Amino acid sequence: MYPMLTIAVKAARRAGAIITRAARDIDALSITRKRHNDFVTEVDKNAEQAIIEVLQRSYPDHAILAEESGSQGKSDYTWIIDPLDGTTNFIHGFPQYAVSIALRHKNLLTQAVVYDPAKNELFTASRGQGAFLNDRRIRVSKRAQLRDALIGTGFPFRDFTGLDEYMAMFRQVTSKTAGVRRAGAAALDLAYVAAGRLDGFWETGLSPWDMAAGALLIQEAGGLVGDFDGESDYLVSGRIVVGSPKIFAQLLQTIAPQAKRG
Repeated sequence: MYPMLTIAVKAARRAGAIITRAARDIDALSITRKRHNDFVTEVDKNAEQAIIEVLQRSYPDHAILAEESGSQGKSDYTWIIDPLDGTTNFIHGFPQYAVSIALRHKNLLTQAVVYDPAKNELFTASRGQGAFLNDRRIRVSKRAQLRDALIGTGFPFRDFTGLDEYMAMFRQVTSKTAGVRRAGAAALDLAYVAAGRLDGFWETGLSPWDMAAGALLIQEAGGLVGDFDGESDYLVSGRIVVGSPKIFAQLLQTIAPQAKRG
């Protein structure tokens, strides 16, 4: 395991321990509403601080882009952090949430960790070295037809201006697949695509920390990642579609005509 990935795993497990302890008494948590349907808890903040401390101890000159504390520093290396993806699930005791940490060198994602503390599942990837779940190599699914595919998604829940666009996509995907699932933690959904548990995934309105680690996992597991034009601008646009190569192409063809341009 690469030294930078080893440190990221250490940071993710440190955050996971904080989350697991808090999960034993969710009613005692202090919860703040950032905006409509967007919550932050003391757990998010404490987990993020623990991650940053671990990373900065080894790499003090690296920049940080984190969900709760924002952007810190300037460097060719940037750690992209979501300390608790799926906060709404967490505060309801719904065990579908994860820690997500990625490292970007210039414009290239190079390291990825998605850690599910509820199931103790650790997804990792280093560019060019494959993707792993608890040290076991993982690959995207081999399904070739969209009609046989199980597709993940995320409903708009903060900004509803694009709801009609999304519902048009949802209608098409639902009618052309074996099923659609919305579990509420995009980083984990992307990891599931890498592991072949989902055949594809799409969502709009995401932030870089929701996507970065999962995107590299999928690429290293043999899958494809793009925006709704099939290009690589997803971290900026917040619009992402992923899947195994054959499912990616069919899913993109299904949702792209429904996407509003400009």
